[in-house]
Amino acid sequence: MVDEKGKNMKCLTFFLMLPETVKNRSKKSSKKGNSSSSSSSKLPPVCYEIITLKTKKKKKMAADIFPRKKTANTNTTAVQQYHQQNLNNNNTIPAPNWQGLYPTIRERNAVMFNNDLMADVHFVVGPPGGTQRLPGHKYVLAVGSSVFHAMFYGELAEDKDEIRIPDVEPAAFLAMLKYIYCDEIDLAADTVLATLYAAKKYIVPHLARACVNFLETSLSAKNACVLLSQSCLFEEPDLTQRCWEVIDAQAELALKSEGFCDIDFQTLESILRRETLNAKEIVVFEAALNWAEVECQRQEVTATIENKRKVLGKALYLIRIPTMALDDFANGAAQSGILTLNETNDIFLWYTAAKKPELQFVSKPRKGLVPQRCHRFQSCAYRSNQWRYRGRCDSIQFAVDKRVFIAGFGLYGSSCGSAEYSAKIELKRQGVILGQNLSKYFSDGSSNTFPVWFEYPVQIEPDTFYTASVILDGNELSYFGQEGMTEVQCGKVTVQFQCSSDSTNGTGVQGGQIPELIFYA
Repeated sequence: MVDEKGKNMKCLTFFLMLPETVKNRSKKSSKKGNSSSSSSSKLPPVCYEIITLKTKKKKKMAADIFPRKKTANTNTTAVQQYHQQNLNNNNTIPAPNWQGLYPTIRERNAVMFNNDLMADVHFVVGPPGGTQRLPGHKYVLAVGSSVFHAMFYGELAEDKDEIRIPDVEPAAFLAMLKYIYCDEIDLAADTVLATLYAAKKYIVPHLARACVNFLETSLSAKNACVLLSQSCLFEEPDLTQRCWEVIDAQAELALKSEGFCDIDFQTLESILRRETLNAKEIVVFEAALNWAEVECQRQEVTATIENKRKVLGKALYLIRIPTMALDDFANGAAQSGILTLNETNDIFLWYTAAKKPELQFVSKPRKGLVPQRCHRFQSCAYRSNQWRYRGRCDSIQFAVDKRVFIAGFGLYGSSCGSAEYSAKIELKRQGVILGQNLSKYFSDGSSNTFPVWFEYPVQIEPDTFYTASVILDGNELSYFGQEGMTEVQCGKVTVQFQCSSDSTNGTGVQGGQIPELIFYA
């Protein structure tokens, strides 16, 4: 905190920084606020001593974690106009008898949001160089937060005109005030993490829950590792679990993301230890080296092989190098320089020798995830009524009630002996391709289904229809499904099927190709 002379600041500066435009505006508002405060009070500014969340996590801009979304145009009411004016600290009052314009106490309180009228306390919010002076009304704040109640009306309450809050960003503090005054939750991608911090600090649980929900719906492989780190900081077990689900299922995408290099060392270790990580070990190895290079930059040391190994420390031995394919080890890890000559020699012996040497590296393969298969047909037909292709598309639409990750499709093969097929598979949502792959599979002539995989599993959101499509090239005569079901219960996931307009080869709900969806849940 800050002493009365304004020195020795030890408060946590939150890990988010505002966009440049907001920073500049904050500086201007800070200058105006400081000039007015100097004339209105001779007391030096003090900081009310409340508990600050402690962390050693790296600062990360939420704008880098989440893409900025365009807001839809809505009809702006008079109250919303005043909200916007108050956000800019214009303090515009509509008329002398403004109270009569608003029928509810909520709307009248909303007019007071960020308004100097009747304000009995001011907050100087933000880190040094980026502060903003914001007005408040003790009664309204105390009704909305037990922390503010203790601050203003508790046994140890002090009657201070100005309170310094250096560890909360102004935009996040304003978002919290808007909820307290207006009963409105207004979250944005670039401030949601900072708002969650403020809501946790001042014990505003409903706002904190809304922030977590926002993060969960925005969760993807690109930001899952960073959010895993932050969810542990905020002690949000549900969000942590959701992050692990994404990281496990889409491990290679998560490890190759820029966000992976921004995690702290503790999170790195937890990911490298993960038994259910669904990734090739060479990908894990390369991701760890990328993290080490960025960590060297953070520590302001040259990213040499020696320094990379130093920053990795014992985490290097959590990479299961002996479980790599021999080609991956010989062409990748063995030539990276990160291993010592003795380690390289011992691992080569581990691959080839009958008597294997002892290794510091974990030598047991990861379990990964076991894919689930949703079979939508009750029977299949062959010989008398064969299925033909000739370049036409077989397609079906489906929706799930829980978030899953589609890894591929199970397809039928030849009904007259073994044959090889070429399959182009696609997964689309509202016409947008989310995943596709061109691969081959071998059919042994049985009525079994044969898996065809996407390069990476595709995240599927609940209660939304997606289109699964395949174009097959191979033996013209194959098995096909019959007695199709419109709804299938697969474990804890319910899958619904409906016909697709993309289907030009006869596949539908009742019969045809694409008998299985292969997914992780």
